[in-house]
Amino acid sequence: QVQLVESGGGLVQAGGSLRLSCAASGTIFRLNAMGWYRQAPGNQRELVAGITSDGTTTYADSVKGRFTISRDNAKNTVSLQMNSLKPEDTAVYYCTAQMRFKDYWGQGTQVTVSS
Repeated sequence: QVQLVESGGGLVQAGGSLRLSCAASGTIFRLNAMGWYRQAPGNQRELVAGITSDGTTTYADSVKGRFTISRDNAKNTVSLQMNSLKPEDTAVYYCTAQMRFKDYWGQGTQVTVSS
């Protein structure tokens, strides 16, 4: 089993920055894709950014140029640097990781951007 714990959420003004971090623990053999999703009230959960084990990244169009995803394979961590935050970025952000064809999720961390 893999446990994912997020940190770094909070309240920030529009235009500000936050950095989310996620640490994986437990019985880890090799984590494949890792990423961040978010879910705002009344909306479906959506992919924000993903990164493969070799560092290939993908981003939602709405965050391209503002968010940067990175990972440390040795430490089994993934981070999301969020700059130029907008009120529409307000959501619960979830870390996810895939191992042996199974998806694992963190408990989520709240990000609130005030206008």
